[in-house]
Amino acid sequence: MYSICFKFTGNQFDAEDLTQDTFLSVYKNLATFQRDYEKAWICKIATNKGLDFCKAAGRRSEPTEDTYFAEVKDNRDGPEAAYLQEESKEYVFTICQSLKSPYKEVATEHFYREKSAKEIAEETGKGIKTVQTQIYRAKAMIKKLIEGRATRR
Repeated sequence: MYSICFKFTGNQFDAEDLTQDTFLSVYKNLATFQRDYEKAWICKIATNKGLDFCKAAGRRSEPTEDTYFAEVKDNRDGPEAAYLQEESKEYVFTICQSLKSPYKEVATEHFYREKSAKEIAEETGKGIKTVQTQIYRAKAMIKKLIEGRATRR
């Protein structure tokens, strides 16, 4: 039994623990034991204990401090990315505000505040098709404004 457990663990101390667990399981389940296949039954219990040990080995490992902090990713943007995002957002707001009503309001809600057409329709009481059309037209107007600014530079 010890050799089976040692093959799974590769460690003398863990193999001794698994061997002991194996014999404890044998003792607890003696009532269900069939006397004809005692060696096979005990080997199967030892094998199952070894497999359980291998499955749990990944959960038992404790990372060292260096590897732990190297694996932890910082998903936040850096200061440059945050600044550029804020700058872009302000540019979108300025462009949206340069449109005429009702496109100004719809464009601001959709492109600046990032609301869906359905949300805008519910808030304004307009039909969803009307809002979708206004978003489509506002997008075309914004495209013309941006292209016009790009050619002037």
